[in-house]
Amino acid sequence: MKKVKRIIAIAFALALTFSMTACSGGSGGDTTSADKDYIIVGRVAPLTGALASFGKGSLEMEQAAVEKLNADGGIYIKEYDKKLPIKFVMADSESDTTKASEAATKLINESKIDVMIVSHTVDTVNPVTAACERAGIPCISVDAPADAWLSGGPYTSSFHAFFDTKTEISCFIDAWDLADTNKKVGILAANDNEGIEVSANVAEYAEARGYEVYDPGRFTSGASDYTSIINDLKKADCDIIVGVMITPDFATFWQQCHSQGYVPKVSTIAKACLFRADVAAIGDNGLASGVVSEVWWTPNHPFKSSLTGQTCAEIGQIWTDLFNEPAAPTCGYKYANVEILVDILTRAASLDPDKIVAAAAETDLDTIVGHVKYNKDHVSVMSLVTGQWVYHEDGTWTQEIIANKQIPDCPVSAEMITLPGATQ
Repeated sequence: MKKVKRIIAIAFALALTFSMTACSGGSGGDTTSADKDYIIVGRVAPLTGALASFGKGSLEMEQAAVEKLNADGGIYIKEYDKKLPIKFVMADSESDTTKASEAATKLINESKIDVMIVSHTVDTVNPVTAACERAGIPCISVDAPADAWLSGGPYTSSFHAFFDTKTEISCFIDAWDLADTNKKVGILAANDNEGIEVSANVAEYAEARGYEVYDPGRFTSGASDYTSIINDLKKADCDIIVGVMITPDFATFWQQCHSQGYVPKVSTIAKACLFRADVAAIGDNGLASGVVSEVWWTPNHPFKSSLTGQTCAEIGQIWTDLFNEPAAPTCGYKYANVEILVDILTRAASLDPDKIVAAAAETDLDTIVGHVKYNKDHVSVMSLVTGQWVYHEDGTWTQEIIANKQIPDCPVSAEMITLPGATQ
């Protein structure tokens, strides 16, 4: 019954949120209105398109995060001398950078938001952050590699918490160290922000740990033929591949690898292999079994909510109750973004943008994804563990944690296996 009540409450709150999206104007962003009823929080997410897996569950988890807070009246705002509950206003980026920017601008100008939160890859986070910077709206973000986010800076009113390129590559090298390979690594990355960032830094970190790196060059996302890259990786005798791709691109590449007789011992491709639905879509009969991915968060992480004291397992259960599946790695960061927001607004006790920014700069908070404290560049670098997807005969997938150097209290669940069918 408790589970049903929570789902009903969240569904009702979501209905209210979507009704707000259709409204222009409203009481957000106006610090002179005596009858202000809500703190209006803008939210752009990829609900449709190639990045929809990232957007799944955003409103549900964010609403769950503020459920108790709003039931208690919300956050005290000094200029109104009362508590105000949080109301989210959602817009769909359609997994497109231009539309993400347009959606953010519309939320700022028409919905009159007080503050923005955003996540779900650089393709969403960077254009939304840029729109907020132009308008002077505070923006709190997660879920985009920190180095790629910084490429749009410097920032005045925006703050970001996520792993950086060194953290990501290090978690992949932790997996390489577990496999018996020739230590030759091939790069696979598109000519986009994340691909350029990863490819520019792999050699430095990999060579420092005894690996030889080969780079066949960038490709354009959406490419349909990876034959030349596959041939180059074969000729370079790469036992390991590393890079960052969207799922449709990696699916095409991986299928062509198998058809052309090149299967490395270790595949460490960021972004493409985060979700069960994505690895299942890469190919039939568990074609992606054995691929390794960065893991942002799991229900077994050793952290607690700053809002309710709930454990990661309890936060993960909310997702499972809603979607009847194990919690996705994005689950914790969706929730944590609201934790950070609430902490900042509580300490600011104001909707004045300058006061919100000043409070954000002083953030020092333990969250469901770990400790958040921004540096001089407005970034808090977060840690990762390393996971490997395993396909089972009954058609199900399990993501096993195979390395935990960055978060030792997150338990390792299995030993690493070499990719099935490896030709190297």
